[in-house]
Amino acid sequence: MLLSVKEQLKLFLANPIFLACICSWFCSQFLKTIIALLSHKIRSLSVLFEMMVWRTGSLPSSHSAIVSALTTSIGFHSGIHSDVFILSLCFLLVTVRDALGVRRASGIQAKRLNEIGKELDRQKIIAYTPIKEVQGHTPLEVIVGLLIGFSIGFAFALLQ
Repeated sequence: MLLSVKEQLKLFLANPIFLACICSWFCSQFLKTIIALLSHKIRSLSVLFEMMVWRTGSLPSSHSAIVSALTTSIGFHSGIHSDVFILSLCFLLVTVRDALGVRRASGIQAKRLNEIGKELDRQKIIAYTPIKEVQGHTPLEVIVGLLIGFSIGFAFALLQ
């Protein structure tokens, strides 16, 4: 029997694995926003909205939370022997490695390049336009994200 698009969408939105991922992302971004508010890093509504929805970097890692919730949920739903669990585990490892290594290193390099560029621009040696500084994560930020994702994935697995 074929399901209508509306029925398929309804099943998709009610999928506990999907819900665990969305919940872990939202919780991570919410905690990140609360921490930023308490440390007086948010000075406008636009920054508040950006922090709540989109901003990367800082504690906790929402990327790590999502992939941890995904991997945990799939592990409980399909078993740790399943191909889809192995795929999600590899995805988790790549995501964590990227957050700790590549993105962090490129963010540090971009910050330094911007400092050099601004100084050269100030001295009228070259005209410099700053490049985007992508923030990576510290090990603690990733670990907290992983714990949030695991906890939420575990909770959703128990609710199935």
